[in-house]
Amino acid sequence: MLKGFREFIARGNVVDLAIAVIIGAAFATVIKSLVDDVVMPPLGLALGNVDFTNLFVVLRDGTKAMGPYATLADAKEAGAVTINYGLFLNAFVAFLLVGLACYLMVRQVQRFLTKPVAVPLDTKPCPQCVMAIPLAAKRCPHCTSTLEA
Repeated sequence: MLKGFREFIARGNVVDLAIAVIIGAAFATVIKSLVDDVVMPPLGLALGNVDFTNLFVVLRDGTKAMGPYATLADAKEAGAVTINYGLFLNAFVAFLLVGLACYLMVRQVQRFLTKPVAVPLDTKPCPQCVMAIPLAAKRCPHCTSTLEA
């Protein structure tokens, strides 16, 4: 049983998948830091000194009556039930950035993998409609113009 497991792990696909998961987790950490530390602070400043991590709505006050809560940590400490839409906005921006990065990466890989289509050398452009026609053609099949030799 241990030998079969070792062979399974030694296969290239499993190792590649493990590496992809590790790199993906590291990438998610970098994107989270980018959103929390670089993107959202200037956006909050531009919107009137808003801290997105402390945007929440209290659904029910906590057991400790502390009045209006200044921060999300205060609300959680009091045991209040909240909707944390600021944290959701941070997560949504992180999702958009990850999606953009994946799109750009896939687009670049596709660009590297696609080979240019070779133009056949047995054609010439029609002088009237500029469509590709065989070299031996006497009349264009697209515009029906007569071709000179």
